[in-house]
Amino acid sequence: MFVKDKGIVMNILCFPLQPASTIFMATFTKKLAQPKPNRLRYPDRRSVYWLDQMPPESTGSITKIELTPRWSELCRNKTFYSQVTISPEWAPERPLLSPLNRGTQTAVPTSRICQLAQPKRRPVLEGCSPKSKPLPLTHIPYKASAHIELMATPKHDHPKFEGQRSVCWPVSRAARNCSASHRLLELCGPKKRKALFEGYDPNIVSRAARSASPSPRIQQLCLPLPRKCASN
Repeated sequence: MFVKDKGIVMNILCFPLQPASTIFMATFTKKLAQPKPNRLRYPDRRSVYWLDQMPPESTGSITKIELTPRWSELCRNKTFYSQVTISPEWAPERPLLSPLNRGTQTAVPTSRICQLAQPKRRPVLEGCSPKSKPLPLTHIPYKASAHIELMATPKHDHPKFEGQRSVCWPVSRAARNCSASHRLLELCGPKKRKALFEGYDPNIVSRAARSASPSPRIQQLCLPLPRKCASN
């Protein structure tokens, strides 16, 4: 039998009774232990240019870019014209007094044109001269109905309405001689609490919270809904 790999031949000669899997692993380990080939000894491949032919080899270290005619055209300064270019469709302005043709001079209006040329007649109110301007519709006398007059009347105040209170009002004698009790003074004062370095424990539960019992309403609200309970 002809064996191509020399490492496999050596393994067969030295260890003839070993299985094939052990021989393959030893050969694969030797291949992995070999150093990688040095790719730097080969020259770099030339970049691909979208040209009809390959560019000549450059001796310098910097790539020289060839200026195309289009680039050179874009690099030029934009020319500014001192005179405005006139469009071929532009026509010069006509004089103010243009000559009239014979048909316009001898034109005769029709009866419809004469009717449309008459001013619009507006109704003249009594007591107004024909030269005065017509009044707008808001100034025309109009008689309101009984319901509109009823809706326009202001509403009366409530019989118990006392009106606006003045800024300054007399203080009663009881309010002036009132004195706070000891309990009110105790509740008005800020709550005293020790600092953390003085031994204050924020996680401690008060005695009232430990001895509190829920009311029947709270116990009722804590129960799950019957429709969401699983049937036994």
